[in-house]
Amino acid sequence: MAKTVVVGMSGGVDSSVAALLLKQQGYNVIGLYMSNWEEQDECGACTGEEDFADVRRVGNALGIPYYTVNFAKEYMDRVFSYFLAEYKAGRTPNPDVLCNREIKFKDFKDYAFRLGADYVATGHYCDILHDGDTHYLLKAKDQSKDQTYFLNQLSQKQLENVLFPLGKLDKSEVRRIAEENGLATATKKDSTGICFIGERNFRQFLQNYIPAKPGKIMTYDGKILGEHLGLMYYTIGQRRGLGIGGQKEDDGSRWFVIEKDLKNNILYVAHGAEDKLYSKGLICNAVNWIPSVPAEKTFKCTGKFRYRQPEQACTVNIKDDGSVYVEFEEKQRAITEGQFAVFYQGEKCIGGGVIEKAIF
Repeated sequence: MAKTVVVGMSGGVDSSVAALLLKQQGYNVIGLYMSNWEEQDECGACTGEEDFADVRRVGNALGIPYYTVNFAKEYMDRVFSYFLAEYKAGRTPNPDVLCNREIKFKDFKDYAFRLGADYVATGHYCDILHDGDTHYLLKAKDQSKDQTYFLNQLSQKQLENVLFPLGKLDKSEVRRIAEENGLATATKKDSTGICFIGERNFRQFLQNYIPAKPGKIMTYDGKILGEHLGLMYYTIGQRRGLGIGGQKEDDGSRWFVIEKDLKNNILYVAHGAEDKLYSKGLICNAVNWIPSVPAEKTFKCTGKFRYRQPEQACTVNIKDDGSVYVEFEEKQRAITEGQFAVFYQGEKCIGGGVIEKAIF
């Protein structure tokens, strides 16, 4: 009897092709669409209706059953509340990582198994190796699309009975497969917004939840250059949108953010040499290790400290309290508190943790 796979279908081309490939491999496939954000657009239409309509079209084309499940409360309680708290604390969070840990591979997976699933699958660009009871998270063939960064917080239990059908495919191959099989999502634009919230004016969106608190934009030597709109809108190293161009002392180089002083509500900036942005290391208070805590307390590996970054050589030092000090082989620009440091050894993603502090 064929094994049953519940596929997380978003209405995009990746999850559509994941479902197609699994059906071709002989699995009994069920599509499940998650509704995790309840909000209407300016026209009064539910913003998820179009995506579910695409799930319906693909499901009908493949001849598979498809359902929808609502995790909006869970998303609000365990992901979005964290997202807001981090911004209020002056940090820059990555809600997509938390969404994977708290919703897609927790509530969604639990629900899928209640539907009778033997496996769950998603359209993530990554691969997985199941070696008995040990599960290794592997990088995707398409390095430009690899999404292991966003899965760095998954536990062994969460990786159990999981399939990633796109792990050995390039994005161009996925598009081609969708077109050749007449899937409605073949040419659909990739989503680039916040997980389940989508693309929108970020400042306007945050203002709905966190009151803006304007303050001074200053240099370290005390010169006031202008007024910021609220520290939550800025990140370390940011150059655009500061609104302070044309200062008399400006040597022609662009201003950039070097510090957010939450206590005094001051945004510190500099221009010219970027020395102040480069750090020699970072600290994570805790790391989720995949598949388990490394035997060596000090070891060399590579790391990513933001998603769109090539892997960087580093040395990881695991302290007795579980915290981690990461020393960079080459100094890194604009290490940002609240983002994730994610570690790799060859093709394996070996875990990651929230960046608590940059070390200069």
